[in-house]
Amino acid sequence: MASQRLTIVIKLGTSSIVDENTHEPILSNLTLIVETAAKLHRNGHNVVLVSSGAVGVGLRRMDVEDRPKYLPRIQALAAVGQCRLMSLWDGLFSHLRLPVAQILLTRNDIADRTQYINAQNTFAQLFDMGVIPIVNENDTLAVSEIKFGDNDTLSAITAAMVKADYLFLMTDVDCLYTANPRSNPDARPIEVVTDISSLEADVSSAGSSLGTGGMSTKIVAAKLGTSAGVTTIITKSSKPGNVHEIVEYLQQTQQKAAVGPETGDNDHLSHLQTLPPLHTRFIPSETPIQSRSFWLLHGLKPRGTIYIDHGAYSALQKKAGLLPAGVVGVEGHFGQQEAVRLVVVEKVSPDSLNGDFLHHGQEPKEVGRALVNYGSSEIIRIKGHRSTQIQSLLGYADSEYVALRENISFIRNDESPRH
Repeated sequence: MASQRLTIVIKLGTSSIVDENTHEPILSNLTLIVETAAKLHRNGHNVVLVSSGAVGVGLRRMDVEDRPKYLPRIQALAAVGQCRLMSLWDGLFSHLRLPVAQILLTRNDIADRTQYINAQNTFAQLFDMGVIPIVNENDTLAVSEIKFGDNDTLSAITAAMVKADYLFLMTDVDCLYTANPRSNPDARPIEVVTDISSLEADVSSAGSSLGTGGMSTKIVAAKLGTSAGVTTIITKSSKPGNVHEIVEYLQQTQQKAAVGPETGDNDHLSHLQTLPPLHTRFIPSETPIQSRSFWLLHGLKPRGTIYIDHGAYSALQKKAGLLPAGVVGVEGHFGQQEAVRLVVVEKVSPDSLNGDFLHHGQEPKEVGRALVNYGSSEIIRIKGHRSTQIQSLLGYADSEYVALRENISFIRNDESPRH
């Protein structure tokens, strides 16, 4: 049985690329990463690297000892480091005659639906051309408003964008443990996670002094990845070869399951099947969120909040759009076609002051995100009214809906947006 062509995203933290003390590139590790990516590529798979390290390389280039706290200085070091980092990757991959491409992203780059689709198409073309894309956040331009926050989150969004089969989050431990294995001899490895919401693991790892992530950000990334149907794996960054071995093991397992025990065809597979390196594997959702819904939830930064009653929430779940009658309040300032949070609250009188509903009934609960047809000032004027009254209240009526159902995405119990 021929092996399936897979799309594999490998996220590498700064500590995998740059020595924490000297800021020198860890050439031995980088070489192993390149060899692993090349091996996967030769086996017919698409490979994407999400590479941190620009600031760390910039520190070395400019002979700066400690990561500065002043944002423009950090961004300047990222600008210096990014070109040298890509030169390093390009040089290593060129030894194996593999072309690479640089893709720098901020959240603004994927906030527009057309740009998001353009990015997907660019990845697809690079795969067709046999190129390995190397993705990083555009630290030179990004500010807190448009940052992904860390490259774990960026890697999960990238994995969803390219419809990856596997997302590997490389870290300084083999896998998740029930407790800190360095201090607790009774700590047990967690090899498979089927329900992230019930996960009980030690996530105290805070990341390196050069990086921004830790184990908790990898759990968030795993939630994002698995919600989009991506098998997400945590394994040791100092052993990049683990990636190839784990992929081989999982492929063999799937092939063995496919041929079935009654055919006898699995005899030739049994001798190949050996236990893989230690890792934690997060099983993807059986009903993965669709690309557009994922983009609505995780690609856009909400500009405000719309509070809706339970009747409106029930109607939305039955595929109806959001009517002004179901809106009980608005928070923030936003325009047409901007993203907002949807929060369910107890309904109060339409004559109540905007915001008073927050003090009534049960605790408000965010249930999803929406792209709105009207700005905040317009929605404040039409909330609680029938759609037939929009024309008289505003002087125009672009739509009978505050938000179309196709522009609304609900948050699942096992996931929550990062912003």
